Amino acid sequence: MPRERTIAIVDGYVDDPAALGVPPYISPVSRAAYGAAVDAGWEPTYVTVDMLRAGKPLPRCDATVLISGNTVPGKYLRSMPMSGNEALRLLPRMGGVKILGGGSAAGGLSKRFDLVAAKDVAAMVYDFASDKDPVDRYRTLGEWNRWMLLGAESVLGHGDFPVPLIAEIETYRGCHRHAGGGCSYCIEPLKGKPLHRKPSDIVGEAARLRELGVRHVRVGGQTCIMSYGSNSRADPPKPNPGAVSDLFSGLGELGFDVLHVDNANPSVIADHPAESREILEVLVERCTPGNVLALGMESADPAVIDANNLNSTPAKVMEAVRAINAAGSARGANGMPTLLPGINLIAGLDGETSATYSMNLAFLRSVLDEGLMLRRINIRQVIPSRREFRKKVDAGKFRRFKTAVREEIDRPMLERMLPVGTVLRDVYMELRDGGNTFGRQIGSYPILVGVPYPVETERFTDVAIIGWGYRSVTGIECPFRVNSAPLAALESLPGVGKKRTAAIAAGRPFRDMGELLSALGGLEGFGPLGDALSFDP
Repeated sequence: MPRERTIAIVDGYVDDPAALGVPPYISPVSRAAYGAAVDAGWEPTYVTVDMLRAGKPLPRCDATVLISGNTVPGKYLRSMPMSGNEALRLLPRMGGVKILGGGSAAGGLSKRFDLVAAKDVAAMVYDFASDKDPVDRYRTLGEWNRWMLLGAESVLGHGDFPVPLIAEIETYRGCHRHAGGGCSYCIEPLKGKPLHRKPSDIVGEAARLRELGVRHVRVGGQTCIMSYGSNSRADPPKPNPGAVSDLFSGLGELGFDVLHVDNANPSVIADHPAESREILEVLVERCTPGNVLALGMESADPAVIDANNLNSTPAKVMEAVRAINAAGSARGANGMPTLLPGINLIAGLDGETSATYSMNLAFLRSVLDEGLMLRRINIRQVIPSRREFRKKVDAGKFRRFKTAVREEIDRPMLERMLPVGTVLRDVYMELRDGGNTFGRQIGSYPILVGVPYPVETERFTDVAIIGWGYRSVTGIECPFRVNSAPLAALESLPGVGKKRTAAIAAGRPFRDMGELLSALGGLEGFGPLGDALSFDP
């Protein structure tokens, strides 16, 4: 019998609006490439860049696929996407035919590889492994669904499996605004008319992931979840609530611990309020709390909106923010509101002036002043992945704008969303840095939670909020065991400090809050934390 041919799928992590892949995420790009290799009769091995960083050798293979590239750079807690220098150092160790996919395929690194897939690395893997001419193309719908099922087993090789791994699941490719060119910076309209996967195919992929042990998924990989299943040619398209309901009814029945979504076009919500309200109700009912609908506002400046063919106006974005708050601002079982909006803003678009930053800040202030909540404000500079832009971003103005947003908007939003004493359930503690421990709930854009004393990592704990940063919160373990807590933990309590810590340590054990406050001579600020404190022996 002929020897089975082998291929290594090296996940250098991708990070873009259609495929989150930096841990704790595993991207659909790498899973599809794995499935394409299986479909062609090859034996794939899945390896992450973190495994290579830890000293794991690359297997001897007939071909090696490198998937990397972050088109929307972010801040990461435990890992980073593979750098260009790392990829260059890895090249001599890559066996057989070398194939490059992901955002890196559009850069200078591509010259060092035998095959480069700018469109779809899974399709190139399949064609190459099937002895076909490996042209740069997009997968067909049948290939897409088949490869996601066959590639699901790759999750077993990920370092975060089964916890805190999140599998990103795609719903459709392309953009409903493609006929008009779409937004100037976005490549999705270049992929043409949206190609939608059926609810049954998406649920089938999710069911296979759940069968393998995946507990958390995010339905991403689309420009607008509100437009899933829509055949409308209008701009913005009329939603199809039935298709969205079918999809999330099926996903909701699979019993995931986390089920979240991603992008939404605010104009769809504003222009089609009745259909959008139905969809928002589905998302609140079927998804898990802490869910975020990221709204592609990009700019509040009318000149920038016109120059870049953006998809919404400030008035429509505000209508969408109100609608999402009305549907999902109630607090869920994990301590977070069930569904909140996010806002995406981009600097460096055509038509931008100094006044643009003032308009953006004024819009955010209006959201805050109206008593609404935003879960996440994402501010970034435009990346010329589709074309070059005329004007370079003024670094000073950009920095001052970001600082103003963090100080004037982000922190008050966190205080409004998570007042003192709010308990966040199931925070996965990931990293210890000096005397502090950091963790996050598993989900889409989770809030960074800092505990100001050492706690055990790689486990879940409940945390009661005691303070806020600009994009993070501070908390104590809940229940907080006053009679056995270490001194560093006691000192972290609001208003305690070293002197009162000594008084607590000397007076322990306490039977209740009354005895504790008596020993401290009274202390304001403890009231909201009453339910978080435990006086067990």
